[in-house]
Amino acid sequence: MLGFCIIAPLADAVAKLIADKVPLAELVFFRFAVQAALLVPLMLLTGRSFRLRRRVAGIVFLRTLMHILGIGMMVTALRYLPLADAIAIAFVMPFMLLILGHYFMGEEVGWRRLVACAIGFIGTLLVVQPAFSDVGWPALLPLGVALNFSLFMITTRQISRDIDAVSLQAISGLMAMVVIAPMMLLLPAGRIPEIQWVSVSLETWSLLLSIGLLGTVAHLLMTWSLRYAPGATLAPMQYLEMPFATLFGFMIFQELPNPVATLGICIIMSAGLFILARERAIHRAQKAAPAPVPEGVTPAE
Repeated sequence: MLGFCIIAPLADAVAKLIADKVPLAELVFFRFAVQAALLVPLMLLTGRSFRLRRRVAGIVFLRTLMHILGIGMMVTALRYLPLADAIAIAFVMPFMLLILGHYFMGEEVGWRRLVACAIGFIGTLLVVQPAFSDVGWPALLPLGVALNFSLFMITTRQISRDIDAVSLQAISGLMAMVVIAPMMLLLPAGRIPEIQWVSVSLETWSLLLSIGLLGTVAHLLMTWSLRYAPGATLAPMQYLEMPFATLFGFMIFQELPNPVATLGICIIMSAGLFILARERAIHRAQKAAPAPVPEGVTPAE
């Protein structure tokens, strides 16, 4: 998950560089085309099967649609917002994931973590407010990304033990291409500006390839992490995306959050780190607890 937190904001930064140069559908199509080109040969070389049980195939397709939607909303938001602000607003997502994990996956969530979620949401509002004043409705898109990605992670966890990460990402890449390509080919040219094919420079091609490569590696790492740990434990670690996003935003775009947004980011990170500390304390307590004694057997036995 730490690797994901470093690579994912870098991929977002590259997407922000070309978001105004490439139609949205073309950018998303190449994001998944590179993913398929990298992982399908690996599947073939390692003898992995493309056949999925009906339930797993349906969930993978739903997950793919959510992935397409999430990338589309985030790229659109990055056209208007600084990188750090967009990612900070989206970080209402771990709070959503904590709540959704409790109700849909039976993961235990205590009152302390619920209070931390509420405080973190207040921090999110502090980031949204100046962003909304500056750019209007696009400042709300990262909230849509947060809800979408929360459901995306829960869906991923549902099948993380039924399909390995390489197969999941390879098949998802193929599915996304099948969904997006017909829209780009069948719609009359220019009818919907964001759904068309345009010629791009060699530099833009290289950045499109970079987005695909970085995104593929990041989501492989995220999928592997969900295979070995519950979402409620991993979600707070994702707050490490924000300092990396701030660093990349400053290095590439000379952007820094304003004072109100900076306060909000600090509150969000503090709430997330508290949840992480609480998770570790609960885990240590569970490991230290004595094993239950079977009925009818004395402790000495």
